[in-house]
Amino acid sequence: MIRLHLVAAILLATTTALSATEAPWAPAPGSLMTRWAKDVSPEKVLPEYPRPQMVRKDWTNLDGLWDYAVTKKDEAAAPAAYRGRILVPFPIESALSGVRKSFTGGERLWYRRTFGAPKDLAGKRLLLHFGAVDWEAAVSVNGKPVGTHRGGYDAFTFDITDALRPAGPQELIVSVLDATGGIQPRGKQMTSSLEARGTLAYTCSSGIWQTVWLEAVPAASLERLKIVPDLDRGAVRLTAFARGTGGETVEAVALDGGKEVGRASGKIGTEFVLTIKDPNSWSPDAPFLYDLRVALKDRGGLFGKKTLDEVTSYCGLRKIALGTDEKGAVRMMLNGKFVFQVGPLDQGFWPDGLYTAPTDEALRYDIEMTRKLGFNATRKHIKVEPDRWYYWCDKLGLLVWQDMPSGSNDKPEGREQFERELAAMIDGRANHPSLIVWDIFNEGWGQYDTERLTAWVKELDPTRLVNSASGGAFFPVGDIIDDHPYWVPAAPKPDGKRAVVAGEIGGRALLIPGHATTDQVFGHPGGTVLASPWEMTTHYVQLLRHVHREKAEHGMSAAIYTQLTDIEGECNGFLTYDRAVVKMDLDKVVAANRGTFPPLPEVKVLSPTAAKEPVAWRYTFDKPADDWMKADFDASAWKEGPAGFGKGAWRTQWTTPDVWLRREFALGEEKLNAPEFRAHHDKLVDIYINGVLAAHLTGYSIEYQTYEIRAEAKAALRPGRNVLAVHAQRGDGGQYVDVGLVDVP
Repeated sequence: MIRLHLVAAILLATTTALSATEAPWAPAPGSLMTRWAKDVSPEKVLPEYPRPQMVRKDWTNLDGLWDYAVTKKDEAAAPAAYRGRILVPFPIESALSGVRKSFTGGERLWYRRTFGAPKDLAGKRLLLHFGAVDWEAAVSVNGKPVGTHRGGYDAFTFDITDALRPAGPQELIVSVLDATGGIQPRGKQMTSSLEARGTLAYTCSSGIWQTVWLEAVPAASLERLKIVPDLDRGAVRLTAFARGTGGETVEAVALDGGKEVGRASGKIGTEFVLTIKDPNSWSPDAPFLYDLRVALKDRGGLFGKKTLDEVTSYCGLRKIALGTDEKGAVRMMLNGKFVFQVGPLDQGFWPDGLYTAPTDEALRYDIEMTRKLGFNATRKHIKVEPDRWYYWCDKLGLLVWQDMPSGSNDKPEGREQFERELAAMIDGRANHPSLIVWDIFNEGWGQYDTERLTAWVKELDPTRLVNSASGGAFFPVGDIIDDHPYWVPAAPKPDGKRAVVAGEIGGRALLIPGHATTDQVFGHPGGTVLASPWEMTTHYVQLLRHVHREKAEHGMSAAIYTQLTDIEGECNGFLTYDRAVVKMDLDKVVAANRGTFPPLPEVKVLSPTAAKEPVAWRYTFDKPADDWMKADFDASAWKEGPAGFGKGAWRTQWTTPDVWLRREFALGEEKLNAPEFRAHHDKLVDIYINGVLAAHLTGYSIEYQTYEIRAEAKAALRPGRNVLAVHAQRGDGGQYVDVGLVDVP
């Protein structure tokens, strides 16, 4: 036996010697970093217990430095030598992995590390847990295969007891396949390139991206819990599932601040009711949570039933359902009352960790900022987060709409995988009281069998609302009609059976230099890029005026703004990608989200728009001289016509690629207070005041918007004659331009 141990030790030492030379870990260069990156080290990587609703005290975190290698996809044997060290659980493409390497579908990613098994495993089993691996993982311990798993977002566990050596270090190897364009659900992971682009395609996150840990449990132990709040009964419906044999009953205790407020027991695998004394409900305004203590008991004997296993958990009592308000509109009702939901689109990307937040504090910060911005909801967009993200939503009071990550779903194998991962998402996240909506499809991406899948999800979880298609192809099923009216957030046409929501709106972009990964800026819709925080805030407040009007007049139940943070080249976040800058006026955003708006000021019109009546302009479709915008330029040879200018039912037809406009207006001697533009346009517009560039507008609008005037152009305004000059270029679809100038008191 001693010789066998010696042989094993020699083999292990040889494998270790063949791995890359140990080197100090550091984040890979070339990425934008968050302030939490400095708190990451091989000795301290996500040290918090990763599963807050099923906690055991004794566990071993395997996050940290592992050996890694990249081989060809078809090389199924573990490599003889490893390339270097990677910091788990950060994806190989991320800076915090220490590698930051592009990974393609033609490659296989290998991980290796050793660990020590608990000294006393008599009568116990050793479980190896993975929070998530993207996408296909094969795991071996000491050269023995212990299991495989397909799915990039759900947790999985292997019992590795029988693969352990009697003593000494244990070797753990994980091999991973992850094809960017494969059959699997992948959400916004659309490119293996590490170069940030101004598009909707974000960098992939391959390999281990959530915590890996060990847990020694009794031979008969609790495997998972199903916790269903029943607010009407002031109770929790609880089902406990176990592994092994010898357990017959489960006992559950509800605690409020350490004080017992409920106790019940039931059989393994059978639902039982835990009634709570003087129950408190959970809501964003009062996110009250009860602690749970759940124990697995044996059949009992002379001295009563013995506890075989015990875990701690928590629950919140809340009810989400449809109901009708006093005007007959179908609403999303929380705890029997209509709560208007306003939130951001939250995609969960990080510049330094990609899919993986650098720390638990960083995860919490995103939810704290969402609440601080005055939001009571969020839409987790085509990504599934680690359990601790939902824990902070439960704890801090944030309603969650959970998207299923999108896939292509164009082949039977892909559809089968989509449905397997959809069921795993629902099963894995259903205990969180903050989660109130399942979103199956987004904007038609991979959409199929909508009616069947909606009915199936309702069957899997009848306690939540189901949004069959957010902004996609609509079918008369589910609980929600969800459109994406980006420019003006109008409510979809109601059908009297479902709630109507605007699942994505806004998306105006603003680049903050030094806090982005690229200068190729992208925004919604039509590539709209704004010039300043003032302009971005003004746009947001205007949009929220429409949102609250739609709530009052057309039964809108919720609106989701794109988005919480910038991501790579998509710079339309409330926060920069590194979470260092809040790009809008916080107080104004909070007030707008709560439906509190200052009265619209009585503005003084300096140069009118054509919103109410025609306004004459000089114009030309032929490129003029370079000084065409200056005040002393002679435009008498240009044509004259009324605004607005556009293709279609507008006052003056504009069908060429460009149009140049000029008009004169007069100012008195009085001092101006705060001059602003009012513009309605599609697409690129440059506005000049007396020859000075005053604004550069991008994207398009379907109503008049407010735009800031550059300081140097404000200084060019003068008593007497002034000239407003405009160069407009048509958009990809329509084309239109009209510009006015006002002074705000």
